[in-house]
Amino acid sequence: MSPRYERPVIVRHALGGADKFGAANAVRPMRDFEGVSIAELVAAHGSPLFLFSERLLRQRVRELRSQLSRRFDDFVVAWSYKTNYLGAICEVMHQEGSWAEVVSGMELEKALGAGVPGARILFNGPAKSAGDLEVAFRTGVHVHVDHLDELEFAERVAERLGLRPQVGLRVHIGDLPVQQWDRFGFTLDNGSADQAVRRLLRRGVLELTALHCHIGTFVLDPAAYRHEARALARFLRRLEREHGVRIDSLDLGGGFASHNTLHQQYLPGEELTPSLGQYVEQLADGLDEGLEGAPPPRIVLETGRAMVDDAAILVATVLANKRLADGRRGVVLDAGVNILPTAWWYRHDVFPAQEPRGLAEPTVFFGPLCMNIDVVREALMFAPLEAGERVVIGHVGAYNVTQWMQFITLRPNVVLVSERGEHAVIRRAETVATLLQQEEVPPWLRR
Repeated sequence: MSPRYERPVIVRHALGGADKFGAANAVRPMRDFEGVSIAELVAAHGSPLFLFSERLLRQRVRELRSQLSRRFDDFVVAWSYKTNYLGAICEVMHQEGSWAEVVSGMELEKALGAGVPGARILFNGPAKSAGDLEVAFRTGVHVHVDHLDELEFAERVAERLGLRPQVGLRVHIGDLPVQQWDRFGFTLDNGSADQAVRRLLRRGVLELTALHCHIGTFVLDPAAYRHEARALARFLRRLEREHGVRIDSLDLGGGFASHNTLHQQYLPGEELTPSLGQYVEQLADGLDEGLEGAPPPRIVLETGRAMVDDAAILVATVLANKRLADGRRGVVLDAGVNILPTAWWYRHDVFPAQEPRGLAEPTVFFGPLCMNIDVVREALMFAPLEAGERVVIGHVGAYNVTQWMQFITLRPNVVLVSERGEHAVIRRAETVATLLQQEEVPPWLRR
C-alpha cells in the first residue's frame, strides 16, 4: 500500500511563541467515552451526538452534598430544571436526593408529571400565571414570589382556593462583587423587599416562611456568596425582630461555575473554576456572620450548571475543509450553534476522536448552517482532519439541550452512558415528520 499523502503546510515561525505558562500542550485524542468507543456510539446512534455520563452526574451531586453536610445539619440540593430538563437527567438527580427547582408552568408540569411531590419542588421565575399558582398551591409547591403584581395574583388565587399557602420572597442584593441581576426579586437596598413584607403581612393571605436570592450565573468569585449569605441572614434576623416572622428556609440560589472557559477568560476553566467546597465554605461563613450565633434554618442551593456541564460531550463529524482568506484552515462540522448555543460564550475544548496526524495549524471550526455566526470554536491549533473523521467537544451538559433550536438542520440523538458501559437514547433525534406534526396549512392554501 502506498503511503498516505499529506498536504504540505507553511507555518510562520514566531520568536517567543511560548507564553509565561509555557508552550501549548498537544491536543490529545479522545477515542472513548466512559469506556465505550466513540466509533461504537456513533455507529449505534449517529452524528452529531450528545453523550452524558451517568457516573459523572452522580459523582458531582454527591460531592456537593458531601461539602454541604460538613457545615449544615439541614440542607436541600435542588436540581435546576432549566439547565437540563431531559427526563433521564432529572431522574438521576432525584435519585441522588435532589428536589426540583422550576421557573415556569411547563417545568412545573414536567416535574409533577415525573412524580416529584409538590413539597419537593421550588417554583421561581418572574412569569407565573394564575393557573400556575393554582396548581402550585393545590400541590404544596414552594412558591417564591418575584414582584408585587405576582404577590397580588398569589393572594387572589389563595383566597379563591380558601388556602393560606406558605411562600418565599425573592430578594435582590445590590452590594455584591458580581454583575447586577436586579430584574429578579425585590431589591433589599432600596426598601422594596421591606415594602413587600409589610404588604404580605398586612393582608395575611399568605404566610412568609422563606427567603430566596440568586446572585447570577457562572460566578467565579466564591466570596460573592459570603456577601450574599451575610446580607440574607441579616434580613432574616431583622424580620424576626421587627415583625416576629419566622423564616424556616434560606435559599441561596445557584450560579456556581463549571469547568468551561468563558471567551473573556485568560486562564482555562480547569485552572480558574473554584471547587464546590470553596463555594460552600464562603456561603457558610457569611451565614455565620449574618446570623450572629443564631442557628441556621434549612439551607437550599439550586445548582444546575456545575452539576451537569462537565458530564457531557458532543461528538461531531468533519464534513469538509477549506482555506480561509486569512490563511487559517476552516473545518466544517455537522454540529453548529443551533444545537450548541453555548459556543457563543464558551471556548469549548475540542479533541480529535482519532490519533492526530500532521502538523497543527490555526483552525476554525464551523457548523453546517448557512449563517456566518455559526462558529463552534475559533483560533485553535489543530492537526489536519479529513472528511468523515470526528471531533469531540467538551463540557456541553448545561443549557444546550434546553436552549437549542431546530434551525436549518434537525436536532440529534441524546444518549446516556451508564457506569457499566450501557448506552441508551434519552431524547430521540428529530425527523422531518417530527416538524410536520406541529404544522398546519390553512384550507385555502391546500392543493
